[in-house]
Amino acid sequence: MIKVLICDDQMMVREGLRTILTNVDADIEVVGLASDGAEALDLIPATKPDVVLMDLKMPGMNGVQATQHIQNNHPEVHVLVLTTYDADEWVFDAIRAGADGYMLKDADQTSLVAAIQDTAAGRTPIDPGVAGKLFDQVSQHIPQKDNALADKLSPRELELVSLLTQGFSNTEIAARMFLSEGTVRNYLSTVFSKLGVSDRTQAAVMALKHGLVKRDIEE
Repeated sequence: MIKVLICDDQMMVREGLRTILTNVDADIEVVGLASDGAEALDLIPATKPDVVLMDLKMPGMNGVQATQHIQNNHPEVHVLVLTTYDADEWVFDAIRAGADGYMLKDADQTSLVAAIQDTAAGRTPIDPGVAGKLFDQVSQHIPQKDNALADKLSPRELELVSLLTQGFSNTEIAARMFLSEGTVRNYLSTVFSKLGVSDRTQAAVMALKHGLVKRDIEE
């Protein structure tokens, strides 16, 4: 059972999400509703959520501030940003604050449930509508390298990840690395496993978020 706390300043959104999640997946339990970040933090000790669905722009304590508090004080709780902003600096701020996933509010029910499941499992779900812009922003603000994560990857795997974050296809990666496309696919499968992700978008965002890529995306 995945326990979910919903944080959004709009009551209709909170109630709507609770109804959707309760009816769509029996393995998801909505354990609390919060109207801002401060209320969400107050509810966490009692409700013990696995995932907080976090809006960004809220009065009082906003979603970025709340995410930072959760990261610092409740690291066992995962934060899935659920926002209407697909090109907003707040999304990048949420990355720096420690959010685990990023979805848009117009995502369909299946995608939202899958994102919650991925977030609870420690993966990084990214809405396709925000992925490209997210790459652009994160690549311009490379954080300190996560050596523990980098050590999981071989030099060739790190090279592949760098090309992946630059948007190259398997064919283009194969040509640049002098490999067959089949070998590239095998490398990708291994990289996904080591990073704990399930697709190219998640791998690229994790690599950028944890400083595995040393240069900006090429024009």
